Amino acid sequence: MIIRTALAALFMLQLASPSLATESDTSDTPGPSDIVAQAPQNDWVSIPASDLLVMTLAPDAKGKARHVVIQLMPRPFSQSWIANIRTLAYDRWWDGLAITRVQDNYVVQWGDPNGEEPTKAKVLPAGLTSTSGADYTVSIAALPRPKDAPPPITTCRQGQECPSSDTRRISGERNELLNTALAKDAYAPRATFLQGWPIAMDTSAMRAWPVHCYGMVGVGRNYAPDAGTGAELYTVIGQAPRHLDRNIALVGRVIEGMENLSSLPRGTGALGFYEDPTMPIKIESIRLASDLPANEQPRFAYLDTDSMTFARYVDARANRRDPFFIVPAGGVDICNAPVPVRRIAGEQ
Repeated sequence: MIIRTALAALFMLQLASPSLATESDTSDTPGPSDIVAQAPQNDWVSIPASDLLVMTLAPDAKGKARHVVIQLMPRPFSQSWIANIRTLAYDRWWDGLAITRVQDNYVVQWGDPNGEEPTKAKVLPAGLTSTSGADYTVSIAALPRPKDAPPPITTCRQGQECPSSDTRRISGERNELLNTALAKDAYAPRATFLQGWPIAMDTSAMRAWPVHCYGMVGVGRNYAPDAGTGAELYTVIGQAPRHLDRNIALVGRVIEGMENLSSLPRGTGALGFYEDPTMPIKIESIRLASDLPANEQPRFAYLDTDSMTFARYVDARANRRDPFFIVPAGGVDICNAPVPVRRIAGEQ
């Protein structure tokens, strides 16, 4: 009961773009992008290079280089697929393959163009982990506790250090802002953020899962019980297809270079697959950033979703008070509060 109550009460952006436009020019009331810009340095969490995939596509028609950076999901989500993705990247399995599908307002998909033809398909590397649809969700009990979550009262009484009253107060205020802004979700009993990621929960079933927001990366599969290996991946380029939640494994999100995917020509075949053999876009390489030379490793940080700054940002998304807006919405869809991600200063 302690676990259920504490986690349900305390776990409350999907994506790497804090704002699309100037949000407050003359008002003293900050807009979402102002709040992000003013976030203190200690509210930013560095992303390990080992959690980043760097995809290099063939240059565009004008010879411009095209790179996409993907952040992989943290534990406990989708770990069997992510283990396979690391193996595939280390094995350079995607090198020379292609983007094969671009469906308008839906997804961009990449992998082996001959994957459905057994005699032509590229052989997968040895040692891939088996996957199961049962792992589309995880137990709430397996989720990490927010860093300022108070321990059970019995623990405090045993003399272990407990959060100060100020810490408890700030934690309560932060949770209230998030709970109010995210109170209504059409696809789950509860929507919230954990370790920088948008997730949904069913506290009665004690299950949690990541959600299909713009830019999220998922695993292509056939009919169940097939759950995919991680060799076929896609990213969302349209309105959040939340009906896919709990039906497909989500493994990460695009945090840079989305324009190199969302602007691609749409496929004319069924489901947006390319029919013309000249249309697929070649993948030159996909690497874990940690496997690149040190001077080529991109470095990023995300806004800590356990911070008061992030709670204020979500509240500002739910209740726009900056000059352009007339009527605050009073709430926000979890996919319309993308977690801000930025390059670390000094990185190219």
